[in-house]
Amino acid sequence: MCGRYALNISGDDLALEYNAKNSNSAYKVSNWNISPTTTIPFISESKNESVTREINLASWGLIPSWAKDSSRQANSINARVESISEKPTFREAFKSRRCLVPVSGYYEWATELGKYRPKQPFFISNKDNKTLAIAGIYEEWVNPESNQVLTTAAIITRGAVGVVAPIHNRMPVILPSTLWAEWLTPNELSKSEVADYLHMLDLPKPDEQLRFWPVTDEVNNARNSGAQLAHPIALPASETLF
Repeated sequence: MCGRYALNISGDDLALEYNAKNSNSAYKVSNWNISPTTTIPFISESKNESVTREINLASWGLIPSWAKDSSRQANSINARVESISEKPTFREAFKSRRCLVPVSGYYEWATELGKYRPKQPFFISNKDNKTLAIAGIYEEWVNPESNQVLTTAAIITRGAVGVVAPIHNRMPVILPSTLWAEWLTPNELSKSEVADYLHMLDLPKPDEQLRFWPVTDEVNNARNSGAQLAHPIALPASETLF
């Protein structure tokens, strides 16, 4: 599960990196402790007279269009690739509303199955200091009480492999730039295309661009913020299990 991440990039630089239009003045440049229900930027493509890639904003945690209230949002921040095409909460968004969620890095907490002390937080980022493009989906939900439209989003996760597997058994699906255009196509997927897109997410070496280090327990509190949360700390030898 990925439940916290960081994003530290200006809207203009984000637009340049993703070749997208930046029209959101509400976008905040830096947040080192993004938590569920926080407003986050995502990259999507719209199809009007022409296809346009743009930066949009959403509340993190997907609310399906048919939901009567927002109570399920905090439990829908991650969509498992193994069930995304079948689970009612996510399947329509997967077919029609795919996006990229840019992150400067994400936090993960060690489990008892790995080599580190359980619950030790780690910061995982890109070796080349660029953002990681996490595959995501988004949806628009109309609040029945206020009639206001709320855009929500979820990130897609898979089983962890490679360098990050000793920390946690799940990891986000990180897409290379060569797959961005195909993933973002705004066309609704047919039944045969659903299988093709699921195969697209099954990358052979999803960890090859990743690096990680232990960080302070201060990240556990969503009210804490600032770049110090992602600074590496030293672990004593007793903090590893073998």
